[in-house]
Amino acid sequence: MKIGFIGLGITGKPMCKNLLKTGHELVIYSRTPATVEEFVAAGAKAASSPREVAAQVELVITMLPNSPEVKHVVLGPNGVIEGARPGCIVADMSSIAPLASREIAA
Repeated sequence: MKIGFIGLGITGKPMCKNLLKTGHELVIYSRTPATVEEFVAAGAKAASSPREVAAQVELVITMLPNSPEVKHVVLGPNGVIEGARPGCIVADMSSIAPLASREIAA
């Protein structure tokens, strides 16, 4: 499965490594160039925005610090919603407020 992953911090980084180990094709986005380079060297494909991630995958996983970041990445300019095709699944794995999850889903 081709998976997009946004948020390669303390929790996201090991999750991505495990996805690569199991043979999934990853398209990633991070604001940290060194992290992007590390994953590209391991076989992931870099995207220039969350929108570009979503345009290339069937599933987008976000692992971000809190609600405002998730809202921005999913709904903001060049966000996931702008690139997602019909049927694309967005799975937020962040520790955010349930109300924020409902707002984003709507």
